[in-house]
Amino acid sequence: MKESDQKRAAKFLKSSRKQIDELDAQILKLLGARFRLVKKIAGIKSKHDIPSYLPERIEKVRGRSVKAGEKYGIDPAFMYSLYSSIIYQSCEVEDKIREELKKKA
Repeated sequence: MKESDQKRAAKFLKSSRKQIDELDAQILKLLGARFRLVKKIAGIKSKHDIPSYLPERIEKVRGRSVKAGEKYGIDPAFMYSLYSSIIYQSCEVEDKIREELKKKA
């Protein structure tokens, strides 16, 4: 009887999968730190009437991430898409906080 692909993968990739899980945990921890800072920035932007969406800043962050990704052999289109998602979510968080602050005022 042939061993299933899932069982063979589990057997031969156990160590690598553990490393992936550990790296994923680090990525999530860093994203959590980034979004905590985004929340702080939202308060500052609200106080000084600065919009959440700043196109020049967004392009700068995307460009920097694409360049940095290239150093690690990561596809530029993937980096652009990834950072677009992170930035979009950051703006959404900022907008939500700004609305909450307006209601309190």
